[in-house]
Amino acid sequence: MDEKFHIEVNIQQKNYEGERICGDVFISRKIKEENRIIAVLSDGMGHGVKANILATLTATMAVNFSEEHKDSRKIADIIMNTLPVCSERKISYSTFTIIDIDSDGEVRILEYDNPQCIILRGTEILEPEWTCIYLNSEMNAGKELLSCIFKPRKEDRIIFCSDGITQSGMGGNDKFLFGWGRDNLQEYIQSLVKQDRYISAQRLASKVVNMANINDNYQSKDDTSCAVIYLRDPRKLLICTGPPYEKNKDVEYASKVRDFNGTKILCGATTADIISRELNKEITDSFEFHDSDLPPVSHMEGIDLITEGILTLSKVSEILRTYSVQTKLGKGPADLIVKMLLESDEIHLVIGTRINIAHQDPSLPVELEIRRTVVKRIARLLEEKFLKEVDISYI
Repeated sequence: MDEKFHIEVNIQQKNYEGERICGDVFISRKIKEENRIIAVLSDGMGHGVKANILATLTATMAVNFSEEHKDSRKIADIIMNTLPVCSERKISYSTFTIIDIDSDGEVRILEYDNPQCIILRGTEILEPEWTCIYLNSEMNAGKELLSCIFKPRKEDRIIFCSDGITQSGMGGNDKFLFGWGRDNLQEYIQSLVKQDRYISAQRLASKVVNMANINDNYQSKDDTSCAVIYLRDPRKLLICTGPPYEKNKDVEYASKVRDFNGTKILCGATTADIISRELNKEITDSFEFHDSDLPPVSHMEGIDLITEGILTLSKVSEILRTYSVQTKLGKGPADLIVKMLLESDEIHLVIGTRINIAHQDPSLPVELEIRRTVVKRIARLLEEKFLKEVDISYI
C-alpha cells in the first residue's frame, strides 16, 4: 500500500421482529501472511433458522473461495449450485457481498443481489467503475453480479448492507412507502460523516441500523444488517501487567509507559505501584464497585485505567470469548478494558515475568492461570476474532 492505514471492520445487526436467530450472516477473515482482509455479508431467503443456514453456507464458501483467489464467476456458480433447495419455495437463494482488500492496496468488491455498496472518500461519494458479470452456466444462466476494483486511500469507507436496511419503512411509514431506499441511505451516511469526520465503523453501522429500526416503527420487518469498513490511522493501546523479572528493569518499564503515544492500562497493584514510584505519580483509589467479582479501579495522572491483575484479565478473556453484537458492556473494570480494546487497533501487551507467589497457591481456583497464559489467550482472541494487530513483549 502507498500509505499505511488501519482497516477497521464492524457489523451491526437487528433480527426480524420475534426471531432469535438472524437470517443475515457476516464473516470477516484476516490473512496475515498476505496482508489481506476479506469480509462477506450474506442474506438468506426468508428469516430465522432456514435463512441463517443458507446465509452461513454462502458466507463461509465466499470467504474460503475468495481466500483462494478463485474467479468471480466460479465463486458465484459454486455457491449457487451448492445451496440446499427450500422445501417451500423449491428454490435456493442467498445474496452476498464480498469485500477483498489485498496487500498491494486494491479493493475488490463482488455483489449478488444485495443493495449496492456505498463508498465514501472522506465525505464525498466515490463511484468506481462497476462491471456487470453474467453467469452462463446451465443452472445459473442469466444471473447478474456486480464487480469493481479500486485503489483505497486513508479515510475511505465502504458501507454494505442487507435489504432490511434499504426496504425499512416499506408499507408502514408514510415517508417511505416504498422503503428507505439506497439514495436516502446514502444521504444519511454522508450527513453522519460530515457531522463527525472520524466517526468509527462501529458507530456508523449502529446509527444506520437504528435508523432503519425507527423507519420500521421499532418492529423490524426483515433481518437488518449494516457493515462498515473504515481505512484510517491506527488507534494504539498499551496494557502492562506484572512486575519485571529483575528489579533494575523498573525504570525501563516506567519509560515504556511514559513514552507510549496512546491509551494506557495498568493491570495489577504491583504494576501500578512500580509505575507510580518511578514516574512520581500518585495513585488514587476508587470505592465504587461496578462488578461484584472484581476490586474497583484506581486512577493516576497520565494513565487511562488501573485495575487489579489476573482476575480482571481472566474476565476480559471470557468477555472477549463470548462477545457478540448483542453483548452489552457494563462499567466494571473488565468491561472497561474490553471497551478500550475494541476501540483500539494496535494493541501492545507488556508482560512482567516475575512470578507472583499468590498465583501459585494450590488452594486458589484452577481457572486462576498465570498471567502469561491469560494474556496470550486475550491476544489470540483479539487477532482472530476482532482482527486487531497485537504485539506481546516480556520484561
